[in-house]
Amino acid sequence: MANYITKEGMQRLRKRMQYLIDERPQVIKQVVTAREMGDLSENAEYHAARERQRNIEKEFNHIKERIDKLQVLDSDKITKDAVRFGARVIVKELDNSSLRKVRLVGADEIFETFDQYERISILSPIGQPMIGKKVGDHFVVNAPIGKREFEIIEIT
Repeated sequence: MANYITKEGMQRLRKRMQYLIDERPQVIKQVVTAREMGDLSENAEYHAARERQRNIEKEFNHIKERIDKLQVLDSDKITKDAVRFGARVIVKELDNSSLRKVRLVGADEIFETFDQYERISILSPIGQPMIGKKVGDHFVVNAPIGKREFEIIEIT
């Protein structure tokens, strides 16, 4: 399965990448300044600045690699007749009638929060069985605590 990301998710990745690019000169300056303080073996400022520089480079390279592999899907252009990538879905757990608002996204977006919908991966144990379901359809999730059954209440 392809690595999908929403249009908004890609914008956030690109924004984070630009932030890291903007941070680079400041961190390099910190490394140079700390290096000028003398003995590097006992220079905590130097080691901290170098660690920050490594972390920035590592994150930058990770994001760049992910961006090259991701395919943007505009969820606004995907039909809402069934659950698909990017859909916002309200599901009801049948055991206790609790409602969950979820949005099906790619793995690169699951930790983001910016609205009332919990982000879950389309590849997750709850995301996969939802794909293709319509309002009123039921699906089962095999959770560590046992099987849980849900009903699709709304798709937007």
